[in-house]
Amino acid sequence: MSSDPKDENGQSLDDMREAVKRLSKEARKPVVGRDAAGDAPAPEPVKGEAQDIDDKMADAMRRAEAVLFASDRPIDAETLAKALPPGVEPGDVLMKLSAEFRNRGVQLVELGGKWRFQTAPDLAFLFEETREQPKQLSRAAKETLAIIAYCQPVTRAEIEDVRGVAVSKGTVDVLMDAGWVRPRGRRRTPGRPITYGTTDGFMVHFGLDSLDSLPGREELRAAGLLSSVAPRDFEFAGTPRDPDTGEILPEDPVDEAEFQTDFFEGQDDRD
Repeated sequence: MSSDPKDENGQSLDDMREAVKRLSKEARKPVVGRDAAGDAPAPEPVKGEAQDIDDKMADAMRRAEAVLFASDRPIDAETLAKALPPGVEPGDVLMKLSAEFRNRGVQLVELGGKWRFQTAPDLAFLFEETREQPKQLSRAAKETLAIIAYCQPVTRAEIEDVRGVAVSKGTVDVLMDAGWVRPRGRRRTPGRPITYGTTDGFMVHFGLDSLDSLPGREELRAAGLLSSVAPRDFEFAGTPRDPDTGEILPEDPVDEAEFQTDFFEGQDDRD
Protein backbone atom coordinates (compact mmCIF):
# COMPACT_ATOMS: atom_id res chain seq x y z
CA MET A 1 0.00 0.00 0.00
CA SER A 2 1.40 3.34 -1.07
CA SER A 3 2.06 5.84 1.69
CA ASP A 4 1.78 8.80 -0.71
CA PRO A 5 -1.89 9.94 -0.67
CA LYS A 6 -3.45 10.97 -3.99
CA ASP A 7 -6.26 13.38 -4.82
CA GLU A 8 -9.31 12.53 -6.87
CA ASN A 9 -7.43 13.09 -10.11
CA GLY A 10 -4.81 10.60 -9.12
CA GLN A 11 -2.00 13.17 -8.41
CA SER A 12 0.13 12.68 -5.35
CA LEU A 13 0.87 15.54 -2.94
CA ASP A 14 4.57 15.41 -3.85
CA ASP A 15 3.76 15.96 -7.52
CA MET A 16 1.66 19.01 -6.63
CA ARG A 17 4.44 20.50 -4.50
CA GLU A 18 6.92 20.19 -7.38
CA ALA A 19 4.47 21.86 -9.77
CA VAL A 20 3.98 24.81 -7.39
CA LYS A 21 7.75 25.27 -7.07
CA ARG A 22 8.16 25.39 -10.85
CA LEU A 23 5.40 27.96 -11.21
CA SER A 24 6.98 30.16 -8.48
CA LYS A 25 10.33 30.14 -10.27
CA GLU A 26 8.72 31.11 -13.56
CA ALA A 27 6.90 34.02 -11.87
CA ARG A 28 10.15 35.45 -10.55
CA LYS A 29 11.77 35.63 -14.01
CA PRO A 30 11.66 39.11 -15.72
CA VAL A 31 9.22 39.29 -18.56
CA VAL A 32 10.84 40.89 -21.60
CA GLY A 33 8.74 43.58 -23.17
CA ARG A 34 6.64 44.35 -20.06
CA ASP A 35 6.89 47.04 -17.42
CA ALA A 36 7.29 46.42 -13.70
CA ALA A 37 3.55 45.92 -13.21
CA GLY A 38 3.37 43.53 -16.10
CA ASP A 39 0.53 45.46 -17.63
CA ALA A 40 2.07 46.83 -20.80
CA PRO A 41 5.20 46.32 -22.84
CA ALA A 42 8.07 48.53 -21.63
CA PRO A 43 9.55 50.76 -24.36
CA GLU A 44 12.93 49.64 -25.54
CA PRO A 45 15.75 52.19 -24.88
CA VAL A 46 16.41 54.36 -27.93
CA LYS A 47 19.93 53.76 -29.09
CA GLY A 48 22.16 56.83 -28.41
CA GLU A 49 19.46 58.80 -26.57
CA ALA A 50 21.55 59.18 -23.39
CA GLN A 51 24.50 60.36 -25.48
CA ASP A 52 22.30 62.94 -27.19
CA ILE A 53 21.19 64.32 -23.83
CA ASP A 54 24.80 64.62 -22.65
CA ASP A 55 25.83 66.34 -25.87
CA LYS A 56 22.97 68.82 -25.59
CA MET A 57 23.92 69.70 -22.00
CA ALA A 58 27.58 70.10 -22.94
CA ASP A 59 26.59 72.45 -25.78
CA ALA A 60 24.33 74.41 -23.44
CA MET A 61 27.11 74.83 -20.88
CA ARG A 62 29.52 76.10 -23.54
CA ARG A 63 26.96 78.62 -24.75
CA ALA A 64 26.16 79.80 -21.23
CA GLU A 65 29.86 80.12 -20.38
CA ALA A 66 30.48 82.23 -23.49
CA VAL A 67 27.51 84.52 -22.82
CA LEU A 68 28.38 85.01 -19.16
CA PHE A 69 32.05 85.75 -19.88
CA ALA A 70 31.23 88.24 -22.63
CA SER A 71 28.58 90.13 -20.67
CA ASP A 72 29.58 93.31 -18.83
CA ARG A 73 26.74 92.86 -16.33
CA PRO A 74 25.05 89.97 -14.46
CA ILE A 75 22.56 87.89 -16.51
CA ASP A 76 19.28 86.42 -15.31
CA ALA A 77 18.06 82.91 -16.14
CA GLU A 78 15.41 84.15 -18.57
CA THR A 79 17.95 86.03 -20.65
CA LEU A 80 20.35 83.10 -20.60
CA ALA A 81 17.60 80.72 -21.76
CA LYS A 82 17.47 82.51 -25.13
CA ALA A 83 21.03 81.39 -25.87
CA LEU A 84 20.50 77.73 -24.91
CA PRO A 85 19.35 74.80 -27.07
CA PRO A 86 15.61 74.04 -26.91
CA GLY A 87 14.54 71.89 -24.00
CA VAL A 88 17.47 72.74 -21.73
CA GLU A 89 16.64 74.34 -18.39
CA PRO A 90 18.87 77.37 -17.64
CA GLY A 91 18.74 76.54 -13.92
CA ASP A 92 20.33 73.14 -14.55
CA VAL A 93 23.05 74.71 -16.68
CA LEU A 94 23.82 77.39 -14.09
CA MET A 95 24.06 74.83 -11.28
CA LYS A 96 26.45 72.65 -13.30
CA LEU A 97 28.61 75.64 -14.29
CA SER A 98 28.70 76.87 -10.71
CA ALA A 99 29.90 73.47 -9.50
CA GLU A 100 32.46 73.19 -12.31
CA PHE A 101 34.02 76.60 -11.51
CA ARG A 102 33.82 76.28 -7.73
CA ASN A 103 37.58 75.80 -7.28
CA ARG A 104 38.73 77.85 -10.27
CA GLY A 105 40.34 81.29 -10.35
CA VAL A 106 36.99 82.70 -11.47
CA GLN A 107 33.69 81.59 -10.01
CA LEU A 108 30.08 81.77 -11.09
CA VAL A 109 28.11 83.65 -8.46
CA GLU A 110 24.51 84.77 -8.08
CA LEU A 111 23.86 88.43 -7.29
CA GLY A 112 20.29 89.53 -6.76
CA GLY A 113 18.84 86.75 -8.90
CA LYS A 114 21.37 87.30 -11.68
CA TRP A 115 24.60 85.49 -12.49
CA ARG A 116 28.11 86.51 -13.42
CA PHE A 117 31.71 85.29 -13.33
CA GLN A 118 34.00 87.04 -10.88
CA THR A 119 37.44 86.57 -9.37
CA ALA A 120 37.64 84.05 -6.54
CA PRO A 121 37.63 86.01 -3.23
CA ASP A 122 40.92 84.52 -2.04
CA LEU A 123 42.71 85.86 -5.14
CA ALA A 124 41.56 89.48 -4.78
CA PHE A 125 45.02 90.46 -3.50
CA LEU A 126 46.44 89.90 -7.00
CA PHE A 127 44.56 92.94 -8.25
CA GLU A 128 45.32 95.38 -5.46
CA GLU A 129 47.28 98.35 -6.69
CA THR A 130 48.63 101.37 -4.91
CA ARG A 131 48.74 104.58 -6.89
CA GLU A 132 49.81 108.07 -6.10
CA GLN A 133 47.10 110.38 -7.29
CA PRO A 134 48.40 113.89 -7.72
CA LYS A 135 46.10 116.49 -6.20
CA GLN A 136 45.14 119.52 -8.21
CA LEU A 137 45.25 122.53 -5.94
CA SER A 138 42.53 125.12 -6.30
CA ARG A 139 43.53 128.69 -6.95
CA ALA A 140 42.65 129.55 -3.36
CA ALA A 141 44.94 126.79 -2.09
CA LYS A 142 47.82 127.94 -4.32
CA GLU A 143 47.50 131.50 -3.14
CA THR A 144 47.24 130.48 0.50
CA LEU A 145 50.31 128.26 0.14
CA ALA A 146 52.28 131.09 -1.46
CA ILE A 147 51.32 133.55 1.27
CA ILE A 148 52.25 131.09 4.03
CA ALA A 149 55.57 130.34 2.33
CA TYR A 150 56.51 134.01 1.89
CA CYS A 151 55.08 135.42 5.08
CA GLN A 152 55.55 132.69 7.69
CA PRO A 153 54.88 132.56 10.51
CA VAL A 154 51.47 133.83 9.49
CA THR A 155 48.00 133.77 11.01
CA ARG A 156 44.64 133.34 9.39
CA ALA A 157 43.89 137.07 9.67
CA GLU A 158 47.18 137.91 7.97
CA ILE A 159 46.48 135.44 5.12
CA GLU A 160 43.10 137.07 4.60
CA ASP A 161 44.72 140.52 4.70
CA VAL A 162 46.94 139.60 1.76
CA ARG A 163 44.35 137.70 -0.27
CA GLY A 164 41.55 140.15 0.42
CA VAL A 165 39.06 137.32 0.97
CA ALA A 166 38.19 134.88 3.76
CA VAL A 167 40.14 131.65 4.08
CA SER A 168 38.20 128.41 4.54
CA LYS A 169 39.08 125.53 6.80
CA GLY A 170 39.15 123.18 3.80
CA THR A 171 41.87 125.15 2.04
CA VAL A 172 44.34 124.82 4.89
CA ASP A 173 43.27 121.19 5.46
CA VAL A 174 44.28 120.33 1.89
CA LEU A 175 47.70 121.93 2.35
CA MET A 176 48.22 120.16 5.67
CA ASP A 177 47.14 116.80 4.19
CA ALA A 178 49.70 117.29 1.44
CA GLY A 179 52.34 117.71 4.13
CA TRP A 180 53.34 121.22 2.99
CA VAL A 181 51.89 123.33 5.80
CA ARG A 182 51.86 122.89 9.57
CA PRO A 183 50.70 124.87 12.59
CA ARG A 184 53.83 126.44 14.10
CA GLY A 185 52.61 127.83 17.38
CA ARG A 186 50.47 130.42 19.14
CA ARG A 187 51.59 133.99 18.90
CA ARG A 188 51.95 135.86 22.15
CA THR A 189 49.40 138.49 21.26
CA PRO A 190 45.79 138.99 22.35
CA GLY A 191 43.75 135.95 21.33
CA ARG A 192 46.94 133.91 20.92
CA PRO A 193 46.20 133.09 17.25
CA ILE A 194 47.73 130.02 15.66
CA THR A 195 50.51 130.67 13.17
CA TYR A 196 51.30 128.62 10.11
CA GLY A 197 54.47 127.82 8.22
CA THR A 198 55.83 125.43 5.62
CA THR A 199 57.34 122.00 6.27
CA ASP A 200 60.45 120.18 5.14
CA GLY A 201 58.16 118.27 2.79
CA PHE A 202 57.34 121.58 1.08
CA MET A 203 61.05 122.29 0.56
CA VAL A 204 61.69 118.82 -0.86
CA HIS A 205 58.66 118.86 -3.17
CA PHE A 206 59.52 122.22 -4.69
CA GLY A 207 63.26 121.58 -4.78
CA LEU A 208 64.24 124.42 -2.45
CA ASP A 209 67.39 124.43 -0.34
CA SER A 210 66.06 127.34 1.74
CA LEU A 211 63.20 129.79 1.83
CA ASP A 212 65.55 132.38 0.35
CA SER A 213 65.34 130.38 -2.88
CA LEU A 214 61.63 131.14 -3.31
CA PRO A 215 60.87 132.88 -6.62
CA GLY A 216 59.99 136.55 -6.79
CA ARG A 217 56.50 138.01 -7.05
CA GLU A 218 56.42 138.11 -10.86
CA GLU A 219 57.66 134.55 -11.15
CA LEU A 220 55.01 133.56 -8.66
CA ARG A 221 52.29 135.17 -10.76
CA ALA A 222 53.63 133.52 -13.94
CA ALA A 223 53.54 130.13 -12.22
CA GLY A 224 49.87 130.66 -11.31
CA LEU A 225 50.55 130.65 -7.58
CA LEU A 226 49.31 134.17 -7.17
CA SER A 227 46.32 135.56 -9.04
CA SER A 228 44.89 138.99 -9.45
CA VAL A 229 42.80 138.43 -6.32
CA ALA A 230 45.81 139.24 -4.18
CA PRO A 231 46.89 142.86 -3.88
CA ARG A 232 49.23 144.01 -6.66
CA ASP A 233 51.96 145.02 -4.27
CA PHE A 234 51.89 141.71 -2.41
CA GLU A 235 54.16 143.36 0.06
CA PHE A 236 52.83 141.84 3.24
CA ALA A 237 52.88 144.38 6.01
CA GLY A 238 54.92 141.90 7.92
CA THR A 239 54.57 139.62 10.87
CA PRO A 240 54.18 141.71 14.01
CA ARG A 241 57.53 142.43 15.58
CA ASP A 242 58.69 143.61 18.94
CA PRO A 243 58.82 147.43 18.69
CA ASP A 244 61.97 147.57 20.80
CA THR A 245 64.06 144.76 19.32
CA GLY A 246 62.51 144.45 15.87
CA GLU A 247 62.37 140.69 16.34
CA ILE A 248 59.35 138.67 15.31
CA LEU A 249 57.05 138.25 18.26
CA PRO A 250 57.76 134.97 20.04
CA GLU A 251 55.41 132.00 19.81
CA ASP A 252 54.38 129.31 22.21
CA PRO A 253 54.46 125.72 20.93
CA VAL A 254 51.08 124.43 19.84
CA ASP A 255 50.08 121.07 21.15
CA GLU A 256 48.55 118.85 18.46
CA ALA A 257 45.65 117.96 20.72
CA GLU A 258 45.13 121.62 21.42
CA PHE A 259 44.87 122.60 17.76
CA GLN A 260 41.22 123.20 16.97
CA THR A 261 40.09 122.09 13.51
CA ASP A 262 37.16 124.50 13.67
CA PHE A 263 39.60 127.39 13.45
CA PHE A 264 38.40 128.11 9.91
CA GLU A 265 34.87 126.77 10.27
CA GLY A 266 32.09 128.73 8.65
CA GLN A 267 34.33 130.44 6.11
CA ASP A 268 34.38 129.95 2.35
CA ASP A 269 37.11 130.78 -0.09
CA ARG A 270 36.28 132.85 -3.12
CA ASP A 271 38.31 132.03 -6.20
